[in-house]
Amino acid sequence: MPTAPYDGTPTRDLLATRFGEIVEVIIPPPKTAVASPQSVLVPSVRDRHIAEIQTKGRMAWQKSTGYNKRSRAETQMGRWKAVIGPKLKARHFDNQKTEAKIGIRVLNRMTELGRPKFERVA
Repeated sequence: MPTAPYDGTPTRDLLATRFGEIVEVIIPPPKTAVASPQSVLVPSVRDRHIAEIQTKGRMAWQKSTGYNKRSRAETQMGRWKAVIGPKLKARHFDNQKTEAKIGIRVLNRMTELGRPKFERVA
C-alpha cells in the first residue's frame, strides 16, 4: 500500500496534537490508496475520504471537503510571492501592515484588470 509521505497516521496524529482534536485534517489520499482493515467497523477520516472518492469521484470529494479553498489560498500565496516578493521589506509591524495592505490592493487591481467579463449575446 504505497502512500504519500504526508498521507498517514503520523501526520494526522501530529496535526491533532499540535492543533487539537477539533481540527479537520483534509489530506488527499493518492489514487492508489486502500482503506484500512478496520474501515468496515471503525472507519478513520482517511477511510471515509477514500470511500467518498471511490463512490462520488475526486472532484466531488474536493467540493464536499472544501479542498478547493485550500488550493485557492495556495494559488493566492503563490501569486503574492511572484508579484510582491517572498517576504515583507518593512521592519516595523505597523509598516508591515501598511505594506501588506498595499500588496493586497495591487493584486486585487491586477485580478480585476485581467478578469474576463461575459455577456450573453443570443
